Amino acid sequence: MKALWMFPGQGTQKAGMLTNVEAEYLNKVKMITNIDLKDNIEGYHSTVQIQLSILILQIYQIDKLNSLGWTPSIVAGNSLGTFSAAYAAGIITMEDVIELVSIRAKMMEKLYPSGYGMGVVIGLEREDLGAVINSLQAKNEIVFLASQNAEMQNTISGERKAITKILAIARKMGATKVQLLDVPTPSHSPLMKKISDKVEELVGKMKLNSPSCLYFANYSGHSETSLNKIRYDLSHNLEYPVLWNSMMDIGLEYRPDVSVEFSPGDILTGILEKKVKLIQNVKLNYLSVEDADYILSKLKRGFKK
Repeated sequence: MKALWMFPGQGTQKAGMLTNVEAEYLNKVKMITNIDLKDNIEGYHSTVQIQLSILILQIYQIDKLNSLGWTPSIVAGNSLGTFSAAYAAGIITMEDVIELVSIRAKMMEKLYPSGYGMGVVIGLEREDLGAVINSLQAKNEIVFLASQNAEMQNTISGERKAITKILAIARKMGATKVQLLDVPTPSHSPLMKKISDKVEELVGKMKLNSPSCLYFANYSGHSETSLNKIRYDLSHNLEYPVLWNSMMDIGLEYRPDVSVEFSPGDILTGILEKKVKLIQNVKLNYLSVEDADYILSKLKRGFKK
């Protein structure tokens, strides 16, 4: 049974999401980073708290599924989820990925403490939205076309005042939904290159292993096996748009039988369901690992090995 494991990123966090995570995992974060995770609304105003909490939640779920005999055939992470995908594929150790995400998040928070963020526009062609952004850039507005989650779902990144203008224009152009995202940094834009260069130095000192399954890179939207390209993805995905729509189109060519979306959230499953109906979906945001194990076991009996 071919399994596609999907890992959402920042913006899906919610208070209480670490309730079932065993203490040893939270203590591991504390030991490596000297940070106590605060699983509440106040804590999730911090980029560092958000990213480390989502990461350790996904690591916990990966380990529990592995202990029950489940491994992925394909991994794909959206933005921050890239690091959990790399861990699931055996590319990077728990200790290294926690350290990496911690340092990266601290730099993000320090470089852009306020006034920046991201928004989402649904219902407009990427080309049309890009034209609007180009017109504002010509007036020295700091805003960029960022990730594409689905064919008609694109994010924008930059100064919040510019994002607000874009969202208002997009609404007048017929967008079905516009929204400021709960992301306090201008991710997936050229504004993040300075951070990417620093992260590259850190990743260059870490030992990475060849992936145990297909690993889809954010920066290229394709499956990568070269450790050099994987290092580049882990280092520089923050300055590139995440072309999730393309990643899923290519990933589906490998014909996975089941998808598993890791907590928190179920947005990635919703996007996938619009593309294909003949795939079974498991959402850990609503299931215990034990319930997921039961469902996956039942599904496996229905597929040939």
